[in-house]
Amino acid sequence: MGRNTLLAAVCAVAVASIYAAQPALAGIGADLGVPASGLGWLVAAGQLGYLAGLALLVPLGDLRDRRTLIAGHLVLTAAGALAAASATRLWVLLAGLGLAGLFAVVVQTTVAYAAATAAPAERGRTLGAVTSGVVLGILGARIAAGALATAWGWRSVYVVLAVLLVTLAGSALKLLPPDPRPGSSSYRAALTSLGGLFRDRLFVTRGLVAFFLFASFGALWSGLALPLAAAPWRLSAAQIGLFGLAGLVGALGAARAGRWADAGFARPVTAGALALLALSWLAIGQASWSLGLAVAGVVVLDFAVQAAHVSSQHLLTTAHPDRTSGAIGGYMLFYSLGSAFGAAATTAAYATAGWAGSSVFGAVFALGALVTALTDRARPAGRCRSAPGRPGRSRRRARRTTGGRAASG
Repeated sequence: MGRNTLLAAVCAVAVASIYAAQPALAGIGADLGVPASGLGWLVAAGQLGYLAGLALLVPLGDLRDRRTLIAGHLVLTAAGALAAASATRLWVLLAGLGLAGLFAVVVQTTVAYAAATAAPAERGRTLGAVTSGVVLGILGARIAAGALATAWGWRSVYVVLAVLLVTLAGSALKLLPPDPRPGSSSYRAALTSLGGLFRDRLFVTRGLVAFFLFASFGALWSGLALPLAAAPWRLSAAQIGLFGLAGLVGALGAARAGRWADAGFARPVTAGALALLALSWLAIGQASWSLGLAVAGVVVLDFAVQAAHVSSQHLLTTAHPDRTSGAIGGYMLFYSLGSAFGAAATTAAYATAGWAGSSVFGAVFALGALVTALTDRARPAGRCRSAPGRPGRSRRRARRTTGGRAASG
């Protein structure tokens, strides 16, 4: 197994532990006596754990050997999955899902590891390959978990996940080279450095792009089942889950975006992708009467989301090579908040204005991302400062030694 393939598999299985409950909610509710109004907490538990992990665990990647962190976090994610699989009470299930979500941030440590160990000329290509595993996990989890829950019950989903997670942990220790971090920094300094990123214009701009980008993504995948299950289609849950295949086609098709970023086109690729994202809602909005247009729109939307996502991560890891874990973790905070906001907005809009209302929200989010990206006038990638929190020091030194040429960007 190649390194990028292994890293992509780690991302896919880890992120699947957050989304695996969605197609099995009805079975879980019936087994544990959870009312329909409380099923949303099963998904929220993993998401809340994930948010905590982004802030508290991901910065460790800038202090410790990321290879051992990846293996350890995979094992702890498996422990959460096993707790969920064996739960006979709701609170045990919620605790297991929360634990799995907390350590599922191994995804961001893995992405940071991939960026840090890749050759600079191939960083975008590597990020494109590895982050394709994230999309595979998000969309493929719905299909695989639904099939497993139907065949062997919802507990089988978490047993299979636990086995895969432990297997990948062993493979990571065996096949990945060490990635030692400098020992001079402290955990407190890493957290402070993460907070300092919010004073960096590139980071904030790309974070806001991620917020709007994944709000649009969440508006689609949290709301599309509503018009598909309604008249005239009345599709089953299994049939609706197959739309994830269309999403996979689009997202995996965007893997080449990493090569474009390596060639210096990260910003133009982002702008073009976000324009496509907005246009995709013209087709997706027709889901109430045309499945063909809806499928085409889903393919274009997921292509656009992945292309913009890879380009943003390329810019951030190039601009902050000394704290890639913190940069990726902070960026993903915007991602998580955007996904949650988009999910809430699309269901509220559908209740009042139908799928047309949800589609308007999705398009508005896409336009928000595009406008934000077009205002990005941050320094070009590769001319970043190595010392966090000291914005003018390296530039003044550069002016003294090179006559200011190094600071002209």
